[in-house]
Amino acid sequence: MIPLAIGGVASGVGKTTVAIGLMGAFRRQGIRVAPFKTGPDYIDPGYHLAATGVPSRNLDTWLTSAQVVQEIYARGSAEAEVAVIEGAMGLFDGRAGAGDQCSTAEIARLTGAAVVLVVDCARQARSLAPVLTGFAAFDRRLNLAGAILNNVGSPAHTRILKDAAREAGVPLLGVLPRRRDISLDSRHLGLVQADEPLAAAVRQKGEPAAEVIERIIDHVEGNLDLEAMLGLSRGATAVVEPRPTAAVAPAAPVLPGQSRIRLAVARDEAFSFYYLDSLEALEAAGAELIYFSPLHDPELPACDGLYIGGGYPEMFAAGLEANGSMRVSVAAAVGDGLPVYAECGGLVYLCRELEVDGRRRTMVGALPLTARMTGSRQALGYVEAEARTDNLMFASGERVRGHEFHWSTIDWQEENLAYDCFSSREPGGRADGFSAGNLLASYVHINFAGNPRAAERLIGACAGVKGASVRASL
Repeated sequence: MIPLAIGGVASGVGKTTVAIGLMGAFRRQGIRVAPFKTGPDYIDPGYHLAATGVPSRNLDTWLTSAQVVQEIYARGSAEAEVAVIEGAMGLFDGRAGAGDQCSTAEIARLTGAAVVLVVDCARQARSLAPVLTGFAAFDRRLNLAGAILNNVGSPAHTRILKDAAREAGVPLLGVLPRRRDISLDSRHLGLVQADEPLAAAVRQKGEPAAEVIERIIDHVEGNLDLEAMLGLSRGATAVVEPRPTAAVAPAAPVLPGQSRIRLAVARDEAFSFYYLDSLEALEAAGAELIYFSPLHDPELPACDGLYIGGGYPEMFAAGLEANGSMRVSVAAAVGDGLPVYAECGGLVYLCRELEVDGRRRTMVGALPLTARMTGSRQALGYVEAEARTDNLMFASGERVRGHEFHWSTIDWQEENLAYDCFSSREPGGRADGFSAGNLLASYVHINFAGNPRAAERLIGACAGVKGASVRASL
């Protein structure tokens, strides 16, 4: 089986629409689909799940590695009849300006994918020909199997574009007429998540988001050559054979006399940013994941450790503040020394308060900090985080690769800073995070599938293994 990689000539050309629609159309035909997303995206995988009923996996060589990406792909596609990888940005756009690391093109090469290029043709006619010619010639290692033309205005427009594609020698796999009723709502962090508990309440122009997704599937199903794309997918055997490693292996069996470490994981409308393979890596390290809701549950469940991922605490600040018993429960657990790891939204929740929409909302208070929502994006992109001192998961000076995306800001305390963060935008570094005792919280999102030692240290700390958090595993 060859995966289909849905790439674009740029951002915003309709890759998500095509990917969701294609996955859903295959599902309607009774075909087992394996969905994937290029890069550190938390949002689109939720739509993949809604379209296919199958959890989507992220393929990211910065947060993991080329080998782990291949293993994640092999594992996720092992039982599927077709695999669809939704790309990010333009086909060759990667982590930095030079090279295509972390790009859709890199992921396509690693998985042997047939690339399907999406072009927004709203303001284009015969100029489509050199665009397609350039993309086809730029990297001959890629298998550019065909193009999908989006936002096409009329039958006459379609004829011109088909002639241009013929000149370029690139097969057409479909033409999508312009539609204004198939766009999905957006938030400042991306699309509204399809799998969040509020899905029924999320509305687009008066309709539930699920209905918009079904309309997208109808649109794609009626205008793309599904048989041709199935033929591309069935053109060869799998490029990568499943070879699970510790990073992506199934959870280790519990031996007689042993018990799994109970790791409480916050998961609800406010906290939902988790990579599937990251959670599975924690299970492989010995964790039993116990999900709970900071919004709705009265208190923290019985557990040996706590993981609060990212999400939208600012959108649910009133509800988080109103659930005082949960806030007290979490604060007490932190005070008792429970190992706690928090990322971005989880960091904000642990703060003393959150300023949003001109109002201060009381949060957990485990950190003596105030988070403030701003009117502009404060960080976006890949980072390398270097631990300032030994902390829950990393030794002083050790670096971990991560990703940041947030609109809030915090005035850090120098004595408890967790990291110095380095990126192509800030090569000189900047401070981030809070570390004290068994608590580590920062804006940095990591993927435990690419950091199995960090998973082992976290679970070791939860098990009370002396020194397991850092030194014993170096």
